[in-house]
Amino acid sequence: MSIEWHTLDREPSLPALYARAATRRKITGTQLPASGLRCWVEVDGKRLEAYRNVCGFADDGLLPPTYPHILAFALQMQLLTAKDFPFPLLGLIHLSNRIRVLRPMGGISRAQVSVRVHNLQPHPKGATFDLLTTLDDQLGPLWEAQSQMLCRGVKLDGEVLAQDWQPDQVLSEVAHWKASADIGRQYAKVSGDYNPIHLSAASARLFGFPTGIAHGLWNKARTLAALADHLPKANLEVTVHFRKPVRLPSEVTLLATAAGSSGELRLTGAQDLEHMVGQWQPLA
Repeated sequence: MSIEWHTLDREPSLPALYARAATRRKITGTQLPASGLRCWVEVDGKRLEAYRNVCGFADDGLLPPTYPHILAFALQMQLLTAKDFPFPLLGLIHLSNRIRVLRPMGGISRAQVSVRVHNLQPHPKGATFDLLTTLDDQLGPLWEAQSQMLCRGVKLDGEVLAQDWQPDQVLSEVAHWKASADIGRQYAKVSGDYNPIHLSAASARLFGFPTGIAHGLWNKARTLAALADHLPKANLEVTVHFRKPVRLPSEVTLLATAAGSSGELRLTGAQDLEHMVGQWQPLA
């Protein structure tokens, strides 16, 4: 399928996009748009520093491997709230995320973000699709990501594929940290992601959660910050699968294999509750 690309001359306004998202609560179709968005964005040093502080990354002169998600967030919001996108943004569930760091991300002040969706598939609870994001500088591709999203209640024909990846190597404890009651609000300030399920117990209860839950991408970012000495800086692919949400406040434990070019990880809570599992490896 060919993609019709639309290039924006500035980043979209998040308040307007949140207003649009709040008014769209119905499924309007079962076809994904064959179009994508592109925009050059600036890397703001103060915002980057705040992100490092919230997620635990040291300042090593490189963009954290999860930071391009922040640069792309407004563009993703515009794509997922457009009239031709068939699913309501509020209520989408992030099932998994894969990032690929193609080259070391140092010395970047400006980059082009591209976003699109594809791969609509049936799921036992509805339908999934992939949100694809790429980051390029003047030399070409730097980074890319694939986020698998679930929309409940969508009816699609076709076979449902089983997806139940689990670590199979020996893991040992690497780190332990507290996810504070306000970490959702802290992460929202640096990411722009003000989904109500992350902000407070009161706002989360409006969407069926007994308390606020941590952003999935904060869990991944905090994990990769803790694994900084385990992972290469480039030629790297990291895939995680989100299991049970991290309720706020709570404490979590990170387990992983030894440092190296490939390995596996697991993020757990009390009573060995599994929050996230994943693996890293060199690029294919």
